[in-house]
Amino acid sequence: MTNTTIYTTPSCVYCKMVKEFFKEHNIDYKEKDVAKETLAREEMFKISQQMGVPVIDIDGNIIVGFDKERLSELLGIK
Repeated sequence: MTNTTIYTTPSCVYCKMVKEFFKEHNIDYKEKDVAKETLAREEMFKISQQMGVPVIDIDGNIIVGFDKERLSELLGIK
């Protein structure tokens, strides 16, 4: 089991794709809406140096954008 956080905004198409990917593979995650949560936005920038979403933190491994191959690798999905 991983400790996973996805930093999102409601209008982000790639955020929706990431969440659907996690749902398909029954992966639990915590979601932080950076459009509404100032502290989450600051936290996201601190760990990624990015303002674009999605930013995904899997056990301290940071992925910016929907990188299906990297997500699969970190989550052990074949």
